[in-house]
Amino acid sequence: MKTKYAIVFICIVALVIIEKESNILSRVSDKLIQRQIPQQTPQTPLDYSNATQNGSLTMLKMLLSKLTGAKANYSSLSEEQEEEEEEDDLDTYRFNGGQKHILLMATTRTGSSFVGEFFNQHGEKMFYLFEPLWHVERMLTMASETNNGTVLAGIYRDVLQGLFLCDFSGLEKFISPPPQNHITPALFRRESSLSLCNESVCSPVVKDVFERYHCKTRRCGPLNLTLASESCLSKQHHAIKTVRVRQLDTLQPLVEDPRLDVRVIQLVRDPRAILASRMVAFSSKYQTWKTWAQDGQVPEDDEEVKRLKGNCDQIRMSAEVGLSQPRWLRRRYMLVRYEDIARYPMQKAEEMYRFTGVPFSTQAREWILRNTQTTREASGIYSTQKNSSEQAEKWRFSIPFTLAQVVQRVCGPTMKMFGYRFVNDEKTLINKSISLLEDQLFH
Repeated sequence: MKTKYAIVFICIVALVIIEKESNILSRVSDKLIQRQIPQQTPQTPLDYSNATQNGSLTMLKMLLSKLTGAKANYSSLSEEQEEEEEEDDLDTYRFNGGQKHILLMATTRTGSSFVGEFFNQHGEKMFYLFEPLWHVERMLTMASETNNGTVLAGIYRDVLQGLFLCDFSGLEKFISPPPQNHITPALFRRESSLSLCNESVCSPVVKDVFERYHCKTRRCGPLNLTLASESCLSKQHHAIKTVRVRQLDTLQPLVEDPRLDVRVIQLVRDPRAILASRMVAFSSKYQTWKTWAQDGQVPEDDEEVKRLKGNCDQIRMSAEVGLSQPRWLRRRYMLVRYEDIARYPMQKAEEMYRFTGVPFSTQAREWILRNTQTTREASGIYSTQKNSSEQAEKWRFSIPFTLAQVVQRVCGPTMKMFGYRFVNDEKTLINKSISLLEDQLFH
């Protein structure tokens, strides 16, 4: 009996010592991390000492339980520790004063330009960028360096990281022709960002380029990237829309950067609708599909069909990663279907804003009301003014049933995952009274 009580006493003393050391190590670790953040490449700090202390504490508690005969629920203890760790993780992201970094991740012709406007129209506190990675893809394609997907994904991630931190130097390397003294007339679709059309970033307009460099109603000269960086730093929230990030898991270092509070919204759409839209928007690139539509024969071993399948697989795999809520992405990922936004734009916008932690502004609400109920025909393939509910169904009358069948065969798993119903005949395809969308919640 004496031996048993002696062991219990020793364990209690050890617990007290370990807890004290754990607190000291935690404070030292925090100070070291704070010193390192401005100097080193951003990484998620790993507190190995804390993990070791937690493990020792758990073992000692188990030993005490066995010696004293107490019944302990070790699985519950583990869950409680995990919840505490999750709260600690969330706390580390709050130190930056509530600033949010929103990444709208999509593929072409999913309605991403339209949805991006939900954040672009937020107001003075939002800095929004439209497809900055276009420059990266264009230059690397010209240099024939896109074969290595891992390298490309890393470059995309690094450029996004710099832009979220208001550093345009990484992007400058890919703009052609190269900016002179950080001034460029060549930024892709600059007019799609209200932040880059503000007077604070506008260079004086030279007379002979008066019409060339304009930003909708405000005419600007070439973009001064130094001023753009200063404008970005003055804004509380930053949002970027891109269709060039292929795999969600490649963004882990970006999401784990302690200087950022990243929220990823993945926008998806019915693959049949995407193909139909691309055949119209990118007509010259989709001549093969148009030929197949006329012939009624589609060789499924063709590279075009394989590319379609690959795109669907990448979208699905990214969603699988996001919905599985790995530790690094917990509470930082949201999946949204374009069709749901088209049917319920205000409701979905509210949900997205709530997810990001950014207040849903009056300006954004008013823009959505004006641009989702318009009765006039949308002008141009990139127009964001449309009757959203009608737009979501428009593709059903433009895609031949033969091509719809091909998409269903090669993109079947993706369609099932996102709740898109299959059609077995042309009559069902064009019957708008039959919904091709299952009611589905994504968590």
